Amino acid sequence: MKNNKLIMIMLILLVAITLVGAVAVIIVKQLNDQSGTKEPTIDEVLKASLDVPQITTNLASNDFIRISFKIQTDSKKTKEELEKRDFQVKDIIIQELSEMKAEDIQGKDGQSQLKEDLKAKINQILHKGKIEKVYITENLLQ
Repeated sequence: MKNNKLIMIMLILLVAITLVGAVAVIIVKQLNDQSGTKEPTIDEVLKASLDVPQITTNLASNDFIRISFKIQTDSKKTKEELEKRDFQVKDIIIQELSEMKAEDIQGKDGQSQLKEDLKAKINQILHKGKIEKVYITENLLQ
């Protein structure tokens, strides 16, 4: 009789420890999935990106530039809003470029600054969502 009770208590403890362990594993797994920021796949990036066709405009230094961009948004809905605002995006790009000199745009630092400036200005006109990155896809400076 005592032996039977002892086995029963050991089984109950074993099941309880197993359940607590399983719950702990599930909770830790959930927290790791939520805390790690997952990079989007290239397909997701393409679905949420807008191509800005080639723009040719004068610079402040009387040079001219022919340039095109790809703008990565945070969602497909943001891309749709950006498509509707394409005339505003082109206006922002032309205004930014018209105040720059050829020296300002040349080199990695100048292009990085242009991309950051465009990102900030375009984010100001968006009602929902935001611009993640701006890529220069074509650039000819003369």
